[in-house]
Amino acid sequence: MIGRAAPVLLAVGATLGALATPAAAEVLTLEGALAIAEEHNRDVQKAREYQNWIRGRYVEERAQALPRVEIGGALRRDYDETFYEFSGGLFPKDQDTTSYSVSVTQTLFHWGKIAAAIRGANIGVDAGREQLRFYRQAARRAVTEAFYDVILAEEILAIARENLEQRQRHLEEARKKLDLGTATDYDVLAAKVAEENARPGLIRAENAIRTAKKRLLLLLGREEGEIEVAGTPDPGEAELPDYERAKTAALARRPEITQQRLLVSGLEQILTIERAGLRPRMDVSGTYGRSSLAAGDLEVRPVAWSAALTVSFPIFDGFRTQGRVQQARSDVDTARIELSKLEESVTLQVRVALDAAREAEEILSALRGTVRQAERLREMAEEGFEYGVKTRLDVDDAQVNLVQARANLARARRDHRVAVNDLRWVQGVLGEP
Repeated sequence: MIGRAAPVLLAVGATLGALATPAAAEVLTLEGALAIAEEHNRDVQKAREYQNWIRGRYVEERAQALPRVEIGGALRRDYDETFYEFSGGLFPKDQDTTSYSVSVTQTLFHWGKIAAAIRGANIGVDAGREQLRFYRQAARRAVTEAFYDVILAEEILAIARENLEQRQRHLEEARKKLDLGTATDYDVLAAKVAEENARPGLIRAENAIRTAKKRLLLLLGREEGEIEVAGTPDPGEAELPDYERAKTAALARRPEITQQRLLVSGLEQILTIERAGLRPRMDVSGTYGRSSLAAGDLEVRPVAWSAALTVSFPIFDGFRTQGRVQQARSDVDTARIELSKLEESVTLQVRVALDAAREAEEILSALRGTVRQAERLREMAEEGFEYGVKTRLDVDDAQVNLVQARANLARARRDHRVAVNDLRWVQGVLGEP
């Protein structure tokens, strides 16, 4: 019996073991995270749907230049005794009528209104493309910053763990020296307090990693999941452009500026459309049809067709068109003012982003040497403490300085990456050649 049950127990144990084993975390590189955001970021998805909508609007506006074709048909039965009584039964009571027709209507001329509507729809398609560029670049900017925040949090966690381990070693050494009689209770207590003070930093670092990963997941369009990041801890040197080159690139390639310029062009087309309200228009239409009338033994099948050229010229509409033209002209002028305002704002952003990138680069360069000095200082303090020429306070100060220097260097690396990334975003070239 036990022999038969053994395979079942092994299978159940394997299943429970598989359930208890946590799923392996997905390892993401920066390029991998950006690729996921390109497909699943909510803002990017919304921009794609806007493109679908604007393409539908283009098809709608283009329909004004195309003919309108309709096919109609009818089947009718009438019952009337009036003519039957008057004719003494010669005219039947029942009549059946069948008819069908085809009609075509085409606008030939409407004073530029149709062409302006099509041009406006084309401009809308281009504006939708620029909006998608904007959200793509915004997603890349946010994902890159969140990715580097995770790397920073992991570096801070490693520093906090090393600091706690160092404090624990000092505590163990103090206890051993107390047993040998070369240290006092004060030394042990001081080491104990230092060890306990190092724990909150570790707890905060662990929580910071969870928060950073959660933010990255949300930007990737995910609500749950386990991820790990893989990136270069030390950024390479970045060649920064001069101010004039960066400003020229920003004014030419920022999606917001291009979209605003397209908006001005689109509103100018609307102005043309409104001006056509009191302009002549010309339409051509034609209809061809056939019907069948059956009344008793009588049946006729007449053919009917018509063609018309219609010209209309509105004379007065109560100044409605004048009011719409004034509104459209005001919209164009407002959009141009907004364009100038946006260009001035982008120019300032370029200056701020370039200064921030240079500042981050200089700070990073300075802190690389500081960490090496702090590491050497701690080694000297520990050696001096062993030989009795340094105090516990000297060792603690050296350890605090090293932790602070390493944390500052980690933040400087992150700030440098983000600053360079922001500079490319300000220029409108983030993620583009």
